[in-house]
Amino acid sequence: MKPLSLLIEILIILGVTIKTIKAEEHSKRQKERNVTTQVSVNEIKQYLSHILEQRTSSSVINKRENLEKENQRKIRIKGIQNKDILKRNKNNLQKQAEKNFTDEGDQLFKMGIKVLQQSKSQKQKKEAYLLFAKAADMGNLKAMEKMADALLFGNFGMQNITAAIQLYESLAKEGSCKAQNALGFLSSYGIGMEYDQAKALTYYTFGSAGGNMMSQMILGYRYLSGINVLQNCEVALSYYKKVADYIADTFEKSEGVPVEKVRLTDENLSSNSEILDWDIYQYYKFLAERGDVQIQVSLGQLHLIGRKGLDQDYYKALHYFLKAAKAGSANAMAFIGKMYLEGNAAAPQNNATAFKYFSMAASKGNAIGLHGLGLLYFYGKGVPVNYAEALIYFQKAAEKGWPDAQFQLGFMYYSGSGIQKDYKLAFKYFYLASQSGQPLAIYYLAKMYATGTGVVRSCRTAVELYKGVCELGHWAEKFLTAYFAYKDGDIDSSLVQYALLAEMGYEVAQSNSAFILESKKANIFEKEKMYPMALLLWNRAAIQGNAFARVKIGDYHYYGYGTNKDYQTAATHYSIAADKYHNAQAMFNLAYMYEHGLGIAKDIHLARRLYDMAAQRSPDAHIPVLFALMKLETTHLLRDILFFNFTTRWNWLKSDNTVGPHWDLFVISLIVAGLILLLRNHHG
Repeated sequence: MKPLSLLIEILIILGVTIKTIKAEEHSKRQKERNVTTQVSVNEIKQYLSHILEQRTSSSVINKRENLEKENQRKIRIKGIQNKDILKRNKNNLQKQAEKNFTDEGDQLFKMGIKVLQQSKSQKQKKEAYLLFAKAADMGNLKAMEKMADALLFGNFGMQNITAAIQLYESLAKEGSCKAQNALGFLSSYGIGMEYDQAKALTYYTFGSAGGNMMSQMILGYRYLSGINVLQNCEVALSYYKKVADYIADTFEKSEGVPVEKVRLTDENLSSNSEILDWDIYQYYKFLAERGDVQIQVSLGQLHLIGRKGLDQDYYKALHYFLKAAKAGSANAMAFIGKMYLEGNAAAPQNNATAFKYFSMAASKGNAIGLHGLGLLYFYGKGVPVNYAEALIYFQKAAEKGWPDAQFQLGFMYYSGSGIQKDYKLAFKYFYLASQSGQPLAIYYLAKMYATGTGVVRSCRTAVELYKGVCELGHWAEKFLTAYFAYKDGDIDSSLVQYALLAEMGYEVAQSNSAFILESKKANIFEKEKMYPMALLLWNRAAIQGNAFARVKIGDYHYYGYGTNKDYQTAATHYSIAADKYHNAQAMFNLAYMYEHGLGIAKDIHLARRLYDMAAQRSPDAHIPVLFALMKLETTHLLRDILFFNFTTRWNWLKSDNTVGPHWDLFVISLIVAGLILLLRNHHG
């Protein structure tokens, strides 16, 4: 079946199956708050209905056939009888019609992308998907991929995995590497498809060969961890390097936007520091307008790069920076210089203005301003290229701990820009910058370890560093959409997004997916498959250093969730979490097992010690430890008393044989004799 005619069928299915989103559940989150939430799909449904009404037998094939018939009719009217001329003209007209139709679809898709990139609200993003729907209806494959993604991930509440799979399968036949990756993901989890790791690996391989970055990243993680393939560091390195090269290139052109990765395992999500609460944001705005310079700079930074769940907004960023700069903030001056150096809608690129603000900030000893001046001289923006001058400014900023300046110094020594190459110094500055998370510094460190430049070659270290760079890709934005879907109660949409990120090797996504599966609130998995899949994901997260996940694996083996009960294996995992990560919960659980001899030899003294260690490690463990110790001591005391009574009675029974049947008179005589001696000593 052709993709376009299939799309229409899918859209019909979609129109029937889309659930109505309750306005009351989402009205609070529909405020000015610049976050990703679900919106009503009424307009999309109406638009799709309009398409279907206009195209009762609508498909691109039918349109093209109608064009052919019309062209033939016109040719007959003109009386052209020559079959060759007829065929040639028919082909030319058909090609022209197809080209016009394709061009219109391309234009609509590009318009949709532009709207999506400039969107600051969900209404604007919804308009972008209306354009994608129209472009997809005209046969634009990229637009069809967008619509398939919307069906899979539940954009605007229109999740329909069955329809998504049908569309992906059709697109895969057309050579879509994105569709190949999606089918690999669905096969890997058994979502809407048969659980088949071999098929998943095949899809990922085809997706990677087609240039899909997600497939390459997934294969890199699989070869790094040995998931359904033989563990091979060198193969993992080749996959991760391809993706990291692409990411580094985008960072060199523009600063990347870090994405907050919220852990659903945190007890209080509403107070999570990764996402700025709406009420707190409003309070900060109030303080900023009242003249709080520090808050002004902070809000400017949040809007400049889009942090804490806020969308990027250059106009708001410049507004707050100008207020703070007027009050004398050197940081604000430096950030204004940065905005004019890079150029954006609010601050068009202007080297002279950038130099002015960087100089003002640098005169106050500001590290960002010093670094900015260094960049101007290094790249010759508005001033002649002067590596010596750039080096001086970078050194001053680096001494103040600014990571971007440390990276620039490392790069100058690495590339020999204006100075002699020195890989040891390059490594030193790259390492310093990497400690603050500077992505390009991490990338170049990985490059040095991968090639053995200035350091001893280490495939494992290079892969781990490249992996960190790859995880800064634009796909990480799904962490926010998944989080807000979870907060809004759209569990299935949240799970699918977290699961894809988990497949790509994100540890936080692995633990979040496992957490959702464990709750058994998702509908896209069969109930009996949830615990085994959760255990698999907890295990992957634990291998990447998540102590909580390690404790969870112990719990699953202790209670027999998704696996057979195995106290010995549970104790092993608790021991790892306690010894390696000093996890209080693991210490408590292990103490309980030692107390009762579950899977390990009974040891009351070690149990007491572990209970005490758990209390010292975490204040939250004080009360549980207190009750556990009270129970342990009470039980131990009762056992001692019972043992004492039994021993005493046994000894008395034995005394009948040694002292005779009147042993009680003998004991009384000894007591009386002792009292007489005490009285004599007292009177004496």
